[in-house]
Amino acid sequence: MWGPNSYAWVLMQLATAQAGIILVSVNPAYQAMELEYALKKVGCKALAFPKQFKTQQYYHILKQVCPELEKAQPGDLKSQRLPDLTTVISVDDPLPGTLLLDEVVASGGKEQHLARLRYNRQFLSCHDPINIQFTSGTTGRPKGATLSHYNIVNNSNLIGERLRMHLKMPEESRMVVPSPLYHCLGSVGGTMVSMMYGATLILPSPTFDGKKALEAISKERGSLLYGTPTMFVDILNQPDFSSYDISAMRGGVIAGSPAPPELIRAIIDKLNMKDLVVAYGTTENSPVTFMNFTEDTVERKAESVGRIMPHTEAQIVNVNTGTLVELNTPGELCIRGYCVMLGYWGEPQKTEETIGQDKWYRTGDIAVMDKQGFCKIVGRSKDMIIRGGENIYPAELEDFFHTHPQVQEVQVVGVKDDRMGEEVCACIRLKKGEKTTEEEIKAFCKGKISHFKIPRYVVFVTNYPLTVSGKIQKFKLREQMEQHLNL
Repeated sequence: MWGPNSYAWVLMQLATAQAGIILVSVNPAYQAMELEYALKKVGCKALAFPKQFKTQQYYHILKQVCPELEKAQPGDLKSQRLPDLTTVISVDDPLPGTLLLDEVVASGGKEQHLARLRYNRQFLSCHDPINIQFTSGTTGRPKGATLSHYNIVNNSNLIGERLRMHLKMPEESRMVVPSPLYHCLGSVGGTMVSMMYGATLILPSPTFDGKKALEAISKERGSLLYGTPTMFVDILNQPDFSSYDISAMRGGVIAGSPAPPELIRAIIDKLNMKDLVVAYGTTENSPVTFMNFTEDTVERKAESVGRIMPHTEAQIVNVNTGTLVELNTPGELCIRGYCVMLGYWGEPQKTEETIGQDKWYRTGDIAVMDKQGFCKIVGRSKDMIIRGGENIYPAELEDFFHTHPQVQEVQVVGVKDDRMGEEVCACIRLKKGEKTTEEEIKAFCKGKISHFKIPRYVVFVTNYPLTVSGKIQKFKLREQMEQHLNL
């Protein structure tokens, strides 16, 4: 499935699962080269997409890879560059060489097709792969994380339980999900949780739009809201925010990247979301492994990603030696249990690098756990800045800068330095209409954080390089800053 959020997306997700067909979630912003890479990687046989969305012309992009499409018999494509691809489905407009989704749905009701479905179902196992999600590529070439029914059905069941979905009245179970469905937060936390608990799933717009999310909350009496930190920042900063009726709001989930404590407090206060929970996970873990309880204190929600999920093991180990660290000591977080993916599709070596023979999955995230079991993510092992032998975790500095009254958003990266190895660079997005200087920001740090953590460089930016799921691509940001600073 290749396209933004839509009813067709949800339909495809559920229909493929019934039939035992693996659904490959393809990033809706992929261009020809990326699309070809993903489809080839998994040997994709069928592709469904809308004709276009905004400037993204899906049919035209596919034709760049498959010029044979225009003259092909629908359902019988023979493509040189994508030899496995035979069936192309248009979800909205009739297009040459494609089947129309409505026709595909209608033909599904024929007895011969129903008989085939009944026959196929006898051979399905809950351990079959059901979904291949291309990881966001915040660290390079995307890999196809392969998840089973067992992975995502159990994960969504446990997410819902921790959200107390089983205790909610129908009017309290109206989920607004602006997060992309091709990503785990939308497809498991959204679609699957709503299926498991009979909740109403509200998709406010094809791709994220803060205004549309508020409109949906207001018009549809949304009670739960999902999103990444960037999405929540955008929603809270809508110029006409106060004109929307958010009286039905109760809670929701923030996940996808570390959320600064100030933002968590603002969401709970301004969006009426006292039952907000922070969730942490990775696509490779189906996705959620840590999550708050709705009744955790605001303090706990602001300062941690909650506690381990049921039926899941976690350990924090020394990055170099692999031995367990003490409580309250940073180390790499590892996860084991039902939620660990089957592997990266067609990449046994990459799978072995992340899942050991002892079945522990290495997240690549640096975490700290206290004696109550609350976990705090302090950064990515790859993002850790080593300045003259001192380890600096960007997340800690980002949280600190969020306490500055003029700062809207901040990302901290390490940039190369001949003398120190790396230097700290803070990329700051100021609130609308605010102005400040590099000197003022550095002065703000003095006496509040260790001198070696004070950024050598402060750069004011208006945006960040993002993956389509709204995650910040730190490796791209680092490259941009090194260019900008002529390093």
